[in-house]
Amino acid sequence: MASKTDQLLIVVSILEGRHFPKTPRLSLLVQASFDGEHLATDPVEHRDQPQFSTELAWELDRRTLHQHRLQRTPIKLQCFAVDSVSNKKESVGYIVLDLRSVQEVKQEPRWYPLLSSKYTKQRPALLISVLLENDTKSSEPSPDRFKAKKAPPRQGSPAVTELLPDKLEAVLVPDQGYHQVGPADHCADMFVLSVTVAFATKLEQLIPSTMKLSAEGSEFFFYYCLLGNDITSEPFHNLLSPDFEPERASVRIRSSKQILHAFLAQQPSLQIHLCCGNHSLGSTDVSLSALSAVSVDLEKKAATVEGAFILKPPKRIKQTLPALPADLQPTVGVAVTLRREEVAPQSLGKKEGSGAQTHSVPPAEQRPRSSSPVRKPPPASSPPPGRPLLLPPPSSHTESEAESLLEELQRAKAQTGLAAADLQVPAQSPAEATADGGAPSVSVSAPKVSIPSSAHHYCFSLDLRSLGSLSLTHPVAATLRYSYQFFGSAAPIMTNPPVELQRNMEVSLPQSYCAFDFAALPQQLQDTFLRVPLLVEVWHRDASRDQLIGRASVQLSHLLSSERSKLLGSTGEQSWRQTHQDRIPVFRTQRPSEKVAELSYVATLEDLGLVKAREVIVSDSSQNEPAVATQPSYHPAPPSLPPPPPGPAAPAAPTAPRDTLEYRTALELELWKEEQEDLFDDQLRKKELSHMQALAEEWRKRDREREALVKKKEVEYNLLEEQLQKTLSDLEKREKQLAEAELETQRLQKELRAEHDLTQRELQESSRRLQQDCDHRVALERDKARLMEEERVRLLQQIADGESRYKQLEKEFQLYREQQNIRPEFRLQSEVNLLTLEKVELERKLESTTKSKLHYKQQWGRALKELARFKQREQENAMTRLKKQQAELEAMRLRYLATEEKDAVRQDRQELDDIRNELNRLKQQEDRLGPASSVSGPAPGPSVNESADEHLSRLLEERDTLLRTGVYTHEDRIIAELNRQIQDAMTRRGNL
Repeated sequence: MASKTDQLLIVVSILEGRHFPKTPRLSLLVQASFDGEHLATDPVEHRDQPQFSTELAWELDRRTLHQHRLQRTPIKLQCFAVDSVSNKKESVGYIVLDLRSVQEVKQEPRWYPLLSSKYTKQRPALLISVLLENDTKSSEPSPDRFKAKKAPPRQGSPAVTELLPDKLEAVLVPDQGYHQVGPADHCADMFVLSVTVAFATKLEQLIPSTMKLSAEGSEFFFYYCLLGNDITSEPFHNLLSPDFEPERASVRIRSSKQILHAFLAQQPSLQIHLCCGNHSLGSTDVSLSALSAVSVDLEKKAATVEGAFILKPPKRIKQTLPALPADLQPTVGVAVTLRREEVAPQSLGKKEGSGAQTHSVPPAEQRPRSSSPVRKPPPASSPPPGRPLLLPPPSSHTESEAESLLEELQRAKAQTGLAAADLQVPAQSPAEATADGGAPSVSVSAPKVSIPSSAHHYCFSLDLRSLGSLSLTHPVAATLRYSYQFFGSAAPIMTNPPVELQRNMEVSLPQSYCAFDFAALPQQLQDTFLRVPLLVEVWHRDASRDQLIGRASVQLSHLLSSERSKLLGSTGEQSWRQTHQDRIPVFRTQRPSEKVAELSYVATLEDLGLVKAREVIVSDSSQNEPAVATQPSYHPAPPSLPPPPPGPAAPAAPTAPRDTLEYRTALELELWKEEQEDLFDDQLRKKELSHMQALAEEWRKRDREREALVKKKEVEYNLLEEQLQKTLSDLEKREKQLAEAELETQRLQKELRAEHDLTQRELQESSRRLQQDCDHRVALERDKARLMEEERVRLLQQIADGESRYKQLEKEFQLYREQQNIRPEFRLQSEVNLLTLEKVELERKLESTTKSKLHYKQQWGRALKELARFKQREQENAMTRLKKQQAELEAMRLRYLATEEKDAVRQDRQELDDIRNELNRLKQQEDRLGPASSVSGPAPGPSVNESADEHLSRLLEERDTLLRTGVYTHEDRIIAELNRQIQDAMTRRGNL
């Protein structure tokens, strides 16, 4: 078995993460693997900065560690995202730690980025610390070393957390007065969670400028919910200078350190609202999970999250409020503290009684017990060194938090009971004081308090000199009472015994001097004195009960503005003293405007410099009798007349009138009247001064309100001015742009108008020229058409004549045949001659007809070519000069051209049809005449072939002529008809 020092622990601390996307439905856990053993953290909320705060440990000896280092065994951390509904785990990424870099010296945590991360955009990382420490836990030696799985759970081990549910809850145990978090058998440590609302600034920025800052009857308070408990602060009325006392709310929690950290990491942020009635004026969020991230040992020190948090108005009001700079943001000072609960006083007493010279030190952030200040006569110089110090907590934002804890409330109740017992038996305290030498003190266990290095040692003393100017009709047995929790004492300070006070009388107050030693920051002292006055209550002690007569407010801010004097202590140290003396009115409680009496006091503040000791023992002290009895001062009563002489006197010599007893009595009475008048005038001046002071205070208060309102309005007006200037500059830019655009638009309009006029004139001129040209061409075409019509009529007439002659020849031929039948030779010869003549005539006519047809075709072809050239020229002119011509004119021109061309084509087709019909008729006639000529004359074969060839060549020439004009294409009907006739002619030619 290895020695004890050879037993080691590899501790992997997984503190927190960063750059994780916020996913409410998922949670994160980290599983660590080493040498086949797996350990896992508790699931935490899947957010930007998850707080794990978990330690994972493996036990091994140095030899095994050496083997693992030689084999380079890694420690692999796998990060998983767990679905809270389906419990499905999905890998987010992993981290590999090198065992060779692990050392026994504690190192700072490092950020390790996740490898193969699921979230590629943000590169999440974990803050991890790896440490090699000696395993010093007490356990029985065993020859077989157990593995980490079978190891008993050490404090902070995650073995306990595996038994916990996913969502930790705080269960209230009413009879014990604490909340249970986690299993009761494993979680037995007591903790105290405290929330302190210390101060607030710039709260008037949350109110719209149209609303008054200090309206009548308006109460403001802070509200928050701590573990299901609704907590509100003391209401205050002035937003400019909130005068509420810093309050601390605490709850006791029974849990363990690790489970409590996991519970706080799951908690949502603490929302603190500034309320007025049922409305929230603003809120801020304080993260409770940040407590678990504070690397503080709760056994020695408290974990604290404090600061000035910005109050944000609700969305409905935020839209009406302007944007504020950083120095005008409304803030609230909040401190959240988590600490171990202090040890019971009995255990402290046992430790003190054991003979040890040093006291046991509780946690540094623990509050001291409430103690009574020291009573002593006014010192002539610095206070004696043996006087105990009463120290407030080191936080600069928590002035009176001591009595808010549960255990301190119980102590306060006990001390209140003791104070009540002292009130019931007033003669007991003086007796005890004289028996103990005039300065008794209560011996209690003395806890130690941590003091900040910048804190100063202060001594504040208050001497209530006299009470007078009673306005009540009956005498009162007056005793004064006050308490100021900033000095660390919750117990009231009272004068004893009561003094009888009557009208027109001023009495001195016994046991009215009290001094307080405390440590505080200078800024903390100044803020508290400016904000919190010291209230002195005047009580009338009766045999049956005590009655509150009135209250006087001592403004400690006057002490800060008084002249400072330098002092040298007994040890040669330099200190500063400020003294303020004043007479203040005592106002009735039910009617604050009615003055009951006047109180004269002297307040002194000594600054003894920085506190040297970092830990000062705090003890309770009782009131001391003054060492020198003060001589009560009073106003002289009016003199009374002396009694008459006891008996008859012997006759004496006559005395002067000024030496008589009556004259001296009248003189004393007149002097007393003058003194009373002077006293009355002095009282009137003091009343006037007090009223002027009240008016000045009210004027300063309203001036502060006006100044805050003016500042707020100034900020709003500055913002509005900036917006207005920006808007004006934008408008000027827009006006310049509009003016430039308008000038550009006018220029473009002029150019467009000139271009339009020029184009319009060109269009009109071209339209006029085109119209004239068209009219001329139409007239020419009409003349041509008229001539062609006359030619057609003439040809038709010739055809009709030919047909008539043909009919006549038919008749003659019939007669000739008949005659030939009768006389064949003669008739045939004559008929042959006649036919020869007719043939010659017909050939001549056919030749003339063919020539006229060719001439017509040539004329028509030239006309078509001219028309095509005209069309092409017009199209080119239209493309270059008439691009912007109106669509209607173009359509009219195209329709006109199409109609004209259609009419011309229709006429051409009609003439060609007539010519074709005439040619067909002549060909049929030739075919009929063919047999006859073959009988009478030589063989007609070559003539028929020649006529077919001529007909074919003529058709080809006509088709080519039409195609060369460019007007017709192969798809036109006339070209197709010519192609058909050419095919027929070629077929007939082949047959011949």
